[in-house]
Amino acid sequence: MLIPRYYFSNDYTDFYEYFLTQPHTRKTFRKNDCLWNPGEPVTHVYYIISGIALTVLEHENGSRKISSLHSAGTVFPGSHRSVFKIEHSISTIALSDMETLCFPNEYFLQMICENKELTLRTLDWNASYINLLLYESAHQDYNNSFLKLCNLLYLFSQNSPEENGRRISLTQENIAEILTVTRVNAARNLSRLRDEQIIVSHRKWIEIINPQALEAYCSQETLKS
Repeated sequence: MLIPRYYFSNDYTDFYEYFLTQPHTRKTFRKNDCLWNPGEPVTHVYYIISGIALTVLEHENGSRKISSLHSAGTVFPGSHRSVFKIEHSISTIALSDMETLCFPNEYFLQMICENKELTLRTLDWNASYINLLLYESAHQDYNNSFLKLCNLLYLFSQNSPEENGRRISLTQENIAEILTVTRVNAARNLSRLRDEQIIVSHRKWIEIINPQALEAYCSQETLKS
């Protein structure tokens, strides 16, 4: 069975050649660029050739919630026919320089309707994203902050952009904004894991040095087995 993931990559890699045959615009973004302007509805869909993007939800009180990360071989945002109010609070920001194929939402919808394999892949991708949202709302929200952190690090280790699953490319600020806790809270829980020799903190990344001990702290809903 599949477990939740916050990091999406290589979901559509085998459609790259097909995407190249369809009308598109090749668009690049510099680090810290927004893929679309905050406060605007989503009008375009991007296939990411290279680079990493971070998607955040901005609360009206100024708080930020990181929902997911996206990199090479995936499509974001999802394509649909509705316009949801929450889209005005969503921002997707380039964490590095990015190269993408850009499709108007209406045309990507047409591609989905005409290509059965793309239809099925999009359904699977949407299901994966919904699975993450359900996991957070029905499970993580009820865990204490230390358990939330252990679950998060475990999930990143199982689906990491790095070749080495023990390297987690998250900052303390990233962790706080994913888990919606204060940076002080995140720092305290990371310190506990360091003291127990489960992790080592580096500048802008975390190394898991005792994955078995980390797994022992995780909830059953999070673990692969």
